[in-house]
Amino acid sequence: MRPRVWAPRAGQVELDLPREGRRVPLRRVGDGWWDADLHLAPGTPHAYAVDGAPPHADPRAERLPDGVHGPAEAFDATDFAWTDAGWLGLDARGAVLYELHVGTFTAQGTLDAAIEHLDDLVALGVDMVELMPLASFNGTHGWGYDGVSLYSVHEPYGGPRALQRFVDAAHARGMGVCLDVVHNHLGPSGNYLDVFGPYLTDAHHTPWGAAVNLDQDGSPEVRRWICDSALRWFRDFHLDALRLDAVHALVDDSPQHLLAQLSLEVADLGAELGRPLSLIAESDLNDPVAIRPVAQGGWGMTAQWADDVHHAIHALVTGERHGYYVDFGSPQTLRKALTQVFVHDGGWSAFRGRPWGRPLPPGTDGHQFVVSASNHDQVGNRALGDRPSARLDPGALAVEAALVLLSPFTPMLFMGEEWGARTPWLFFTDHPEPDLAEAVRSGRRAEFGGHGWEELYGGVVEPPDPQARSTFEASRLDRGELRQEGHARLWDWHRQLIALRRAEPDLSSGDLAATRVRFEDAPAEQTSSGWRGWLVVERGDARVVVNLADDERRVPLRTGRPLDVRAAWSPVRVEPPGVDEESGHVVLPGRSVVVLA
Repeated sequence: MRPRVWAPRAGQVELDLPREGRRVPLRRVGDGWWDADLHLAPGTPHAYAVDGAPPHADPRAERLPDGVHGPAEAFDATDFAWTDAGWLGLDARGAVLYELHVGTFTAQGTLDAAIEHLDDLVALGVDMVELMPLASFNGTHGWGYDGVSLYSVHEPYGGPRALQRFVDAAHARGMGVCLDVVHNHLGPSGNYLDVFGPYLTDAHHTPWGAAVNLDQDGSPEVRRWICDSALRWFRDFHLDALRLDAVHALVDDSPQHLLAQLSLEVADLGAELGRPLSLIAESDLNDPVAIRPVAQGGWGMTAQWADDVHHAIHALVTGERHGYYVDFGSPQTLRKALTQVFVHDGGWSAFRGRPWGRPLPPGTDGHQFVVSASNHDQVGNRALGDRPSARLDPGALAVEAALVLLSPFTPMLFMGEEWGARTPWLFFTDHPEPDLAEAVRSGRRAEFGGHGWEELYGGVVEPPDPQARSTFEASRLDRGELRQEGHARLWDWHRQLIALRRAEPDLSSGDLAATRVRFEDAPAEQTSSGWRGWLVVERGDARVVVNLADDERRVPLRTGRPLDVRAAWSPVRVEPPGVDEESGHVVLPGRSVVVLA
């Protein structure tokens, strides 16, 4: 590789070669860039010293083998023997996604170890694996959202070559790979962007402080830094999708939003490579601008996360109404979420204390929304990191699975959810700096002050120390659970539902207009442990019939066509129409679900 770095405000830049014990002056070549007529062989450690300051790895460093405070290492991403020449790609829309955290997915916590369990995901029916962020961060373990290098792969996970091996192995099994990337902020430790240039700006602020500079002086190169990193993951690592973290924090007042620029460039690369490339945005805005085509003034994202659907399912089944669940929990709200996606689409949001969101235009494809019953945020941001399986009976877990996997959206599972894992998913960090470690502990305690956790947990809650090694270890999956009958049964239920989604066109359709929700008016009731009653999600001619009551229910099917049982959590009975009835009924036990088609 040729040494090259952007440092527009620098008066002098030197290439530091620690292995050789020397520094080489770089020359200014225009537009703030510096380079030298040298070739750095793969494996060569190097850093850049700006105006006599201590040397640091540059913002485009592709490998950081000694951590975020050490020099970069030259890396040739093209020097990998790919075996996926026959891979035609996979559009994320409508796929079954599976989110996993490399560090806790296996006992070893590496990408190579994760490869050993890809066959398990194939057997389950997963279409695409979504990896939580891999960008290098300080310390050994963490969620990954404190990364400080957009181009590198955290070395304890195996580094960049391990990611290539993982993607190649997934493609060999017919699965795509999505990578979670963070462009809206950088972590607090090892972030040396300000040494090199105006990557951040005080013109805008985010929950993490100064915003990434997308519209001030120097922003064209900052935007290139982001877009080039995304294109590199697709081109050199053969990724199929990127999940873009919290895009609402990408504050951009320029004529073309960064995401619109990125979507156009990714579309061009996809055309060049001859395979679909997906961009999935996490957005808190409840605004269809994210998925609206660029030509129509939107950002052109392939899909976006839909938290309202999660909230509607979770609050209905669990009865939780604290914090942002305050506006959720009724079957009416679930009906709106399953048919219109955004519960807050311009109306009042009690949690935010203001009107929120915008409605979807008619004809929007439901597959443009990624939905889940669990994900890293909705579990890990609970005070005790408890999964739904810690509180719900098996029948309720089966109900959640059916509502998500047979919805008109793009469903996603969170690692271990498929067998009702009882291990928590906690917030954990590994900051070596004592002051930063204590700040994280204090911030974590303060975060739960106004969320009503005391009422939920039955007393004052002290979240586990995020810096404790035990907090990290407790979050590892326990695969031994799969040998237990109850967990194995739930895993097979997920497998059945995914297979049905593939087999039945009505259940795989993203047509929101063909989705209807009916529910029991009485004697259903809302309790502190969830809504009690029956509901039916009609998907064309298919029916997902849910009984969240504790006792048996006889539910009208309202169809003149005969329906067969395709999957049932508990034994059910389908009754033909009576003399004075237009359609039959299904009788199912309490806390159960059946799929008819």
